[in-house]
Amino acid sequence: MSKKIILTGGGTAGHVTPNLALLPRLRAEGYEIHYIGTADGIEKSLVGDLEGVTYHTISAGKLRRYFSLKNLTDPFKVVGGIFQAKRIINKVKPDVVFSKGGFVSVPVVIAAKGMAPIVAHESDYTPGLANKITAKFADRVCVTFEDTLKYVGAKGVHTGTPIRPELYGGDRQKGLDFTGFSGEKPILLTMGGSQGAQAITDALRSALPRLTRSFDIIHLCGKGKKDASIAEPGYVQYEYISKELPDLFAATDIILSRAGANAIFEFLALAKPALLIPLPLSASRGDQILNAGYFARKGYAMTLDQGGLKPDSLFDSIHDLYDRRLSFISAMSGDSTADGTDEVLDVIRSESERSKR
Repeated sequence: MSKKIILTGGGTAGHVTPNLALLPRLRAEGYEIHYIGTADGIEKSLVGDLEGVTYHTISAGKLRRYFSLKNLTDPFKVVGGIFQAKRIINKVKPDVVFSKGGFVSVPVVIAAKGMAPIVAHESDYTPGLANKITAKFADRVCVTFEDTLKYVGAKGVHTGTPIRPELYGGDRQKGLDFTGFSGEKPILLTMGGSQGAQAITDALRSALPRLTRSFDIIHLCGKGKKDASIAEPGYVQYEYISKELPDLFAATDIILSRAGANAIFEFLALAKPALLIPLPLSASRGDQILNAGYFARKGYAMTLDQGGLKPDSLFDSIHDLYDRRLSFISAMSGDSTADGTDEVLDVIRSESERSKR
């Protein structure tokens, strides 16, 4: 009899990519894989058409810390999602449910309580609102940062985060060929997460004439953020990159990025020094500030506060990062928890076996 697993998580790419990292291994171990998400979320676009994955849709209300009229209606969506998820779980009868977080996971985890073992995973330094709720229902809570254990109690286990295996298979020459760069200059990769990062984009583009004297620059700028008027030699821009990303990473020397947990742990696994500009408190709950601070303390990255982000400070920081890159690479190469795929799978296996006792 085959083993069955339900995966859930969505709302942003960061709540989906660790699930994508687990899929090849779960398939190899003979799991029948089901995914519960929304009909129009990013998880549907990333997972919905994958071979070997049965995708189920439910309604889910967004969890907000600020006032919105939708706060009056979204709880009803959550309740509806719980009943929808219960029907799916009752039909699939999974051996284990794995939740990556985001608001879509909340009704799934609540519904699964008492029906299957539940493993949750928290990427950030402190749990987000969705995972604060799901942790109450989960049997085990995997955490990316060891320091996060103090927030999740006895259920917690430090695993690191799963890294997509294809990222290790990048080819530097293919990355150069794709961008048209010669490889004579060091390459700076700039990325801002699935929504892009306008403050970083503005500062980078203002500093381009000076930066391109020393670097060739790959800019993943986000949907609708390309600027066709820029014709700077040594600068290429893409809204979004998928299958070519491993090759671009292989060609890259240093990275400029936000500080989302999944992204920065990919940089760690690949030993790519980064300048991290976390989302400010005015635009977030502060998780990226904590993530970036942890990486800076570990000697894995440099940080620059968005309040101090100007073309001049960005120019200076990028050159400083490149000058110090070998010390960052050395520190990152010594981290044994850079890739948490095996550790997370161990927890999933353990809970899956428990369901059969």
